[in-house]
Amino acid sequence: MQAMLKEAGILFAITLIAGLLLGFVYELTKEPIRQQEEKAVQEACQAVFADAEHFEELDAYTPSADTAQKLADTGITIGTVYEAQDASGTQLGYVIQTTTSEGYGGNIVLYVGIRLDGTVNDISILSISETPGLGMKAGDVLVPQFHNKNVKSFAYTKTGSTSDSEIDAISGATITTKAVTNAVNGSLLAFSDYVQGGAGNE
Repeated sequence: MQAMLKEAGILFAITLIAGLLLGFVYELTKEPIRQQEEKAVQEACQAVFADAEHFEELDAYTPSADTAQKLADTGITIGTVYEAQDASGTQLGYVIQTTTSEGYGGNIVLYVGIRLDGTVNDISILSISETPGLGMKAGDVLVPQFHNKNVKSFAYTKTGSTSDSEIDAISGATITTKAVTNAVNGSLLAFSDYVQGGAGNE
């Protein structure tokens, strides 16, 4: 019995010390991690709205019923929405964080900058885990194609785009192309809610 109690005491002491060390490390790294995350968000916002000086985080977005259904059908989730402002505080548009669950390798998180007239300023991919040499080429192949396009929605094509609304698919990575295209379309739907005074603006 004494031996068991002794072993239990040793085990408890080890567990306690390990827990305290983990707590200490967590507290030590929490702030640097938070700062790095904020920096990554700021850089993503700046990448899609280079002429903006400030990005004001808006209240949590609640899509209208119709938009919510369309987003759900394409595996899209709208995250944080920011109002892009110039140095004087004048609104330039929105930056919308969008996640698609339909990437080949899992979730793809991107930021979409949309001007008040509906023009997609730029998009920036914050997180992606697609196949190297295929879907991972999204940043180089897909992102530039959305630059400064003013359309209601985008569609991808394998035969070469013939209009602003068409996006050339990555060869061998149709799933990634579709996911990114749907994500940008989801951002445009959320933008419409905001501009038209939908649920996201209440």
